[in-house]
Amino acid sequence: MNSRLPVVLGFVLLVVVLLAMSVFTVDQRNYALVFQMGEIKRFEVEPGLKFKLPLIQDVKYFDRRILTLDSPESELFQTAEKKNVLVDSFVKWRIKDPAVFYRAFGVEEIRARSRLEQTVNAVLREEFGTRQMHDVISGKRQSLMAAVKTKAAADSVQYGVEIVDVRVKRVELPTDVSDSVYRRMEAERKRVANELRSTGGAEAEQIKADADKRREVVVAEAYRDAQKIKGEGDAKAAAIYAEAFGRSPEFYRFWRSMEAYKQTFRSKSDVLVVDPSSDFFKYMKNGAGKEGVK
Repeated sequence: MNSRLPVVLGFVLLVVVLLAMSVFTVDQRNYALVFQMGEIKRFEVEPGLKFKLPLIQDVKYFDRRILTLDSPESELFQTAEKKNVLVDSFVKWRIKDPAVFYRAFGVEEIRARSRLEQTVNAVLREEFGTRQMHDVISGKRQSLMAAVKTKAAADSVQYGVEIVDVRVKRVELPTDVSDSVYRRMEAERKRVANELRSTGGAEAEQIKADADKRREVVVAEAYRDAQKIKGEGDAKAAAIYAEAFGRSPEFYRFWRSMEAYKQTFRSKSDVLVVDPSSDFFKYMKNGAGKEGVK
C-alpha cells in the first residue's frame, strides 16, 4: 500500500495538471482564439469558463473593446483649390472577426494600427482633394467624416476590423500660409473699418447739417411768432394808452412829464440849466405855485 502511494499521488497530480491545462477563461473584454497545431479551431466570444485539449491546443486573446487610433502628428492634405491644410484626426475601431484579424496581422496590434492609419489617411487625402476649403473647415464637415468612415470601413472589413467612427479634430493652414491669411484678413478688416468710419462721418455731417437747418428754421419761426405777438401786444398797449389818454388829456400830460423827469435825472453827473418858471417844472411845484424842488 505504501509503495503505491507515490504512484497514486503522481497520477492525481498529473490529472490536476492536465485539468488545469484544459481550462481557460474568457473575459468580457476579450475574444479567445483556440489553436490546434497552429491552426485555428474555434474562437470564443461569450465570457466564462472554457475547455480545450491539453498540450495540443493553446489560446490567444484579442481585445474586443472599442479602441482609439489618434494620429500623433498633423497630416498635410490639399483641398480642391490646391491649398495645403494640416489635419488632426482620430479613428474609433474594434476587432470584429478575430480569426480574420489574426490571419492578417497575427497578434501584433501595432501592425493593425499602422494599416488603419494608412487607410484612413489615404481616404482623407482623397476626400479633401474633392472639397473646397470652406467645406472642410465648417460647411460640410459631417458629410466629409461620413464619407471617410464609409470608405475606410469598406477597406478594413477584409482585415476583420470594424471602423466605428472617424473624426477630424482640427483643420489648420500651415504657419506661413496662415500668417499670410491673417495679414490679408487684418488688411481687409481695416479697409472695412475705414469705409464704415468714412460712411459714418458723412452721415454724421449730413445729420448735423439737417439739425442745424431745422434749428435755424425753428429759431426763425419762433422769432417771427415772437415779433408778431410783440407787435400785437404793442398795438393793444397803444390802443389802451390812446383810450386812457383820450379820456384824460391832463393825465396824459402828467404822465409824459414824469417820463421826461425820469429820463432827464437818470444820471447824477448830468448838468441841466433850465428856467425854473418854464413849463418843464410845472408838476414839480406845490399847489401855491412855488418851486417844489431845487
